[in-house]
Amino acid sequence: MKHEDVQEYYGKVLQGSDDLQTNACCTPDDVPEYLRKVLAKIHPEVSEKYYGCGLVAPSVLEGMDILDLGSGSGRDVYALAGLVGANGSVTGIDMTDEQLAVARRHVDFHAEAFDFDVPNTTFHKGYIERLGELGLADASFDIIVSNCVINLSPDKPAVLAEAFRLLKPGGELYFSDVYADRRVPEELLQDPVLYGECLSGALYWNDFENLAKAAGFADPRLVEDRVLTIENPEIEIKLNGIGFHSATYRLFKLELEPACEDFGQSVIYQGNEPNDPAQFVLDKGHVFKTGQEMPVCGNTFIMLRDSRFAPYFEFNGDFSQHRGIFAGSGDGFPFETMSEPVKSCC
Repeated sequence: MKHEDVQEYYGKVLQGSDDLQTNACCTPDDVPEYLRKVLAKIHPEVSEKYYGCGLVAPSVLEGMDILDLGSGSGRDVYALAGLVGANGSVTGIDMTDEQLAVARRHVDFHAEAFDFDVPNTTFHKGYIERLGELGLADASFDIIVSNCVINLSPDKPAVLAEAFRLLKPGGELYFSDVYADRRVPEELLQDPVLYGECLSGALYWNDFENLAKAAGFADPRLVEDRVLTIENPEIEIKLNGIGFHSATYRLFKLELEPACEDFGQSVIYQGNEPNDPAQFVLDKGHVFKTGQEMPVCGNTFIMLRDSRFAPYFEFNGDFSQHRGIFAGSGDGFPFETMSEPVKSCC
């Protein structure tokens, strides 16, 4: 599919979330209270034209400079703007005029809603595969987010490469998207509805992880995921048994090893992050309870020590003694499975 096909679908075919034909572009309702308060301040027109599939608001955002790839109507940009505060900034990139018009209409509204003297948001028209055309400097963002958009790109390796270029050392690409449990047949890529609904452009999850590593993001970390049930019989027939998951990954721009190696290290979460006093969630396999020492592999140690998370942890150990592969690490299908389908959250 071409950029023009996606622009047509999101600019003219879809007029609101009720026009979606599947539950792929649908965010779960279990939103943390601090984020719920921020979302309550978002302008209704912005929320009505939101088509995300996850929550792209990681911990520790105060003062961060964030880039949103495929920002659409601006819902995530404005939510993040409230979380980074007046000393942070959020830049949105989108290629669809209709979506950008909605986002830009409400810049001043949200600055006032968050009690900022001046807006901390900026929107640019552009393609997420060609961010160099926008003059964005290397290593200029702390965090890059994206919400159910990378699957729509015809050149996903370029998106990942551009994200790596734009991140500061220790920064991360934190994004939600749709993934398939196998490679989607080429002929389905030409179906405008399947593509526009974020299905036929979805990467096979293992292909994605290999692309991420090739772009420089060693050791991709799955944060959360859920089964997509589609709930459209006509579309399910076309898909012929392909399974889909909505998943959130975080990819760090750090010097990491290809595998999780054991150096006898451990960390203790100190509970001093205001929005997460009881526990800190790094990824699906690493939930740190406050005050409890937890053994970690070398990569996890680096992710916490050499990122914005360092002030919130106590670090024990070094890299002087290698003990082999970290117990419990391994490869395989990463997502949840279920015996009974869940209802759509749309």
